[in-house]
Amino acid sequence: MKDDYLWDGSGEPDSEIQRLESVLARYRHSRPAPQFPERLTAWARWRTRLFRVSLAAATAALVIVVVRFARRPIPPSGQTGWQVRRLAGAPKIGDAPVGETAQLAVGQWLETDDASRANVFVGTSGKVEIDSDTRIRLVETRPSHHRLALAQGTIHAMIWAPPGQFVVDIPSAMAVDLGCAYTLHVDDKGAGLLRVTFGWVGFEFKGRESFIPAGAVCATQPGVGPGTPYFADASAGLRDALAKLDFEQSSASERVASLKVILAESRKRDAFTLWHLLSRVGPAEREPVYRRLAALVFPPHGVTREGALQGDRRMLNLWWDELGLGDINWWREWERAWPQQSP
Repeated sequence: MKDDYLWDGSGEPDSEIQRLESVLARYRHSRPAPQFPERLTAWARWRTRLFRVSLAAATAALVIVVVRFARRPIPPSGQTGWQVRRLAGAPKIGDAPVGETAQLAVGQWLETDDASRANVFVGTSGKVEIDSDTRIRLVETRPSHHRLALAQGTIHAMIWAPPGQFVVDIPSAMAVDLGCAYTLHVDDKGAGLLRVTFGWVGFEFKGRESFIPAGAVCATQPGVGPGTPYFADASAGLRDALAKLDFEQSSASERVASLKVILAESRKRDAFTLWHLLSRVGPAEREPVYRRLAALVFPPHGVTREGALQGDRRMLNLWWDELGLGDINWWREWERAWPQQSP
């Protein structure tokens, strides 16, 4: 049989093909092809182009991930811990200087001085750049869970593992990767600052939690935990007022003044900040936050003023979904599996 027969009916058909044609002949469509309106055919062409562009973008993203994954160093067989690669100066594991590479075992400290930096490879799950003047300790590592403690300094994490598998403990919070890249800094008093550049990070301390998307920032203080997250391009007045409201011991009148600044300088994009703030301020302060948030993003069906002011989680989750930041049920699913705070 020639292949042409299958395409245009020319050539000598195979007997088995003829038998199938005979059996299926009753289902043959004999009517003329339908005529579609021009608008519909234009939509079909546009949809095809959109699919091709989306497919190309997805393919490019997959290639980037595969290339990064392929270039990662693989720890030698039989060894546990993370591989360390010196970038500059003389980082140390305990008292031993790191050569070109070394192995960081569970329980060991890696330290850099003001002239040294290093890369740490989180098994097959990601990479963490250790900045100068930084101390980290490997707390735990296994195939589906990795944990380090950042005592002081700055790290830059790029994680490509499934969400929830990489955790960083700092003195005032726990950062849970939700598929992301971020920078985390801890000062000599234990205060932290998290900046997310890609994906999401969950920030938590004793039930006080923040969901932080790309482009957003969140500070944290010992004994308090994460403050109210905000986008990095928020106004200076809003950022300063949030810091006072979150971390300073202020009088009632000072808190009112800070809250007025936050509400006055909130853009629609800052509804993300007000959503977090609504469940953090005192009962007497919630009404103006609710009104401003409702003015920026109208509460959807199922959200009532009374429920929102009482902190009803189901209603707040519904309202979150109106912010254009994704479905919160996905984050809540991972939140249920968050590990406990490290001792």
